[in-house]
Amino acid sequence: MKQPQIILASASPRRKQLLDQIAVSCQVMPVDVDETVKAGESAEDFVSRLALEKACAGYQRSETKRPVLGSDTIVLLNKQILGKPENKAHAIQMLSALSAHSHQVLTAVAMVSAEKQQCLLNISNVYFRQLSKDEIQAYWETGEPVDKAGAYAIQGLAAQFIEKIDGSYSGVMGLPLFETAQLLKAFGVTSGQMS
Repeated sequence: MKQPQIILASASPRRKQLLDQIAVSCQVMPVDVDETVKAGESAEDFVSRLALEKACAGYQRSETKRPVLGSDTIVLLNKQILGKPENKAHAIQMLSALSAHSHQVLTAVAMVSAEKQQCLLNISNVYFRQLSKDEIQAYWETGEPVDKAGAYAIQGLAAQFIEKIDGSYSGVMGLPLFETAQLLKAFGVTSGQMS
């Protein structure tokens, strides 16, 4: 078994899967941070702060002192942050609002070590087709929207709702691999990239 190169401060199986995709071994260490938006905080500042707070929390808990990667994703519709749905009604409300509109997905990725900390932000535009009430209801029943920002998962059943994206598919999934690779390089962590 390969020694973990980094610690992933996230319980998200998707983020772990994306790191596996670029051949970066990690130790998963979920952290809990307050995800309340501060007064006057922009969406960009909010998501970047959370990614950095998660990485810092993971670093403080870690005994190995390997670099820690934290990430956070939010959905932004008409300058309003759509987090994870609180219940069925909330999910249906969000999906109805996303229907036939474009929105932004902001994913910040941060890395922390003993020497430094750095954060990068990816912003992608996602275009939803028109969704019927029955489709939204049926999608909720699958259970997929429950713990997803904006109540959908691009890598799951919701892929059929998306006409196009301008940006990073992996960023919309929750870990933009281009920015992640830049951070790994800056922190001296080698991924499985071609030499």
